[in-house]
Amino acid sequence: MSQNPECNEDDFLSPDWIREEVTRLVEIHVSGTIPPIVQLGHPVLRMPAQEFTGQLDATLLREFLDTMKTVMHDAPGVGLAAPQLGIPLRIAVLEDMYPTNDDVAAVRERMPLEYFEVLNPTYVARGKRTAAFYEGCLSFNGYQAVVDRPADIDTAYMDADGLAHNRSFSGWQARIFQHETDHLDGTVYIDKALTRSLCASHEFIRWANPGIEEARIGLNF
Repeated sequence: MSQNPECNEDDFLSPDWIREEVTRLVEIHVSGTIPPIVQLGHPVLRMPAQEFTGQLDATLLREFLDTMKTVMHDAPGVGLAAPQLGIPLRIAVLEDMYPTNDDVAAVRERMPLEYFEVLNPTYVARGKRTAAFYEGCLSFNGYQAVVDRPADIDTAYMDADGLAHNRSFSGWQARIFQHETDHLDGTVYIDKALTRSLCASHEFIRWANPGIEEARIGLNF
């Protein structure tokens, strides 16, 4: 996250710049302050992030992941991608252990998702089933919109130790993984949203039903 308005894409992609910025974010975290989440308009949110190939050594990577986890929890959110801290690396953290009522859990297929970290994640749809629900984004504060996504996905990623993983997700867990991985391609959920469903968070409360049927009627999408 550069404060220099004259930074160009080459600056953001420089390994030295990335290490310096990550170090700065970690130092902010260690000092007891929460690093800010960048908002739409920041160029890194619209850049394809670099594959992680060791740009950060093991110690700095662990410190950065711990910083990301803290920022995610503080927001609060269920995922955070490195570009949301202004860092163009294919890294994200995910967790959804927030309580929810049984109706919401059933309609949205929302199951607890224990904390995990992904490096260089990819996903593909498994089958043709889709699901449409509201999403929000920590980098697009104050708004929610409906996104229709594959309901079942197969994923591949590395962990912080460089071990490869293949996991399948469905329902809300699949939505979280797709949302965060999209960030690493320079895609924000609004790019895929049904734009007539977009609403301010304080208006979203009236549509915060388990499903989106009432919102479809009320907002004509």
